[in-house]
Amino acid sequence: MVIEDVLEIIVRSTEIDVNGHVNNAKYLEYLEWGRENWYENAGLPYERFLDMGIQTVTVNININYRKECRQNDRLSIRTRPEKVGRSSYVLLQEIYNQHGQKCADALVTSVTMNATTRKSCEVPDELRTLFDR
Repeated sequence: MVIEDVLEIIVRSTEIDVNGHVNNAKYLEYLEWGRENWYENAGLPYERFLDMGIQTVTVNININYRKECRQNDRLSIRTRPEKVGRSSYVLLQEIYNQHGQKCADALVTSVTMNATTRKSCEVPDELRTLFDR
């Protein structure tokens, strides 16, 4: 089962920088919202990870800024599983505007870690199955 999730947002005035477009750091926040939405809709909210005794941490984000976003743009943040390893996994995320233009894309690498020892641990099957193609 491969799950793709889409989160819809509207760019607010507080997200605009002195150049009149969305500040680059806000894109990272949009991606985080998209990942949280993906986890929720995949049946893996934060509490479920804690029940399994694990947490996930982002260790790398490789982002490409393709097109500026402006106030009141309607954005779609798409998140889908890309690849999984022993203790890490990569999500592909893309941000599109209301015209279907890609504004940004990113590969986000996360690691699963034991919530008590804070050491990396194997990706649990519940998460791993989302990467099966």
